[in-house]
Amino acid sequence: MKLDGKVALVTGGARGIGKAIAQSLHASGAKVALWGRNVEALQSFARELDPSGATAKGYAVDVGDSERVEAAVEEVVKDFGQLDVLVNNAGITEDGLLIRMKDEQWRKVLDTNLTGAFFLLRAAGKRMLKARAGSIINISSVVGLVGNPGQANYCAAKAGLLGLTKSAAKEFGSRGVRVNAVAPGLIETDMTAKLTEEQKQALVGGLPLGRIGRPEDVAGAVCFLAGDESAYVTGQVLSVDGGMTM
Repeated sequence: MKLDGKVALVTGGARGIGKAIAQSLHASGAKVALWGRNVEALQSFARELDPSGATAKGYAVDVGDSERVEAAVEEVVKDFGQLDVLVNNAGITEDGLLIRMKDEQWRKVLDTNLTGAFFLLRAAGKRMLKARAGSIINISSVVGLVGNPGQANYCAAKAGLLGLTKSAAKEFGSRGVRVNAVAPGLIETDMTAKLTEEQKQALVGGLPLGRIGRPEDVAGAVCFLAGDESAYVTGQVLSVDGGMTM
């Protein structure tokens, strides 16, 4: 995928799937703006991508803060001159059984995983609609499609993100802005690292491809949706799950 001349914004870009996405976008030629709450990790990763700072920069942003989101989008445009790709990847978990879930657990996950994506769509969308071009990729999850016990808040947020994706695609399409979603399945992250080998094998046993996915698998799908190769694709959900949900 060639992304030369494009500027991409990746939320949650300092670790895991977000880091792999940012690496792949940068390797494909895009300049990348990395957003997150751990500014030291973001800046360190940005220097790793480009010591000069010309093609990668970290920004301290809590996506649940609408005013900060609006201001930071303007900072990105000021620093890089444009904004062509948005990857809504920031997400957290606060697991627990539904009947025992605290109000704060519900609100915290929805605020970051869903409302934060809405704030970015609104702020970045204004820029892209004016430019009559852009690609937005929302990172959802297969649990947004099938549910998962103990994750009612997370599943609701990821399912809501799919509806948000389709609504935005219909609103933005006439101005040349595409909006799609990627739904990862079982991927090697900090969360899966906590599983025992027995648990991993039990999960992998039900997958047609017979392995846990890598962050790079998700990054490849994002790069495809970010580039011109997917110019006629919008409003779609691409499951990167080894066949889990087919």
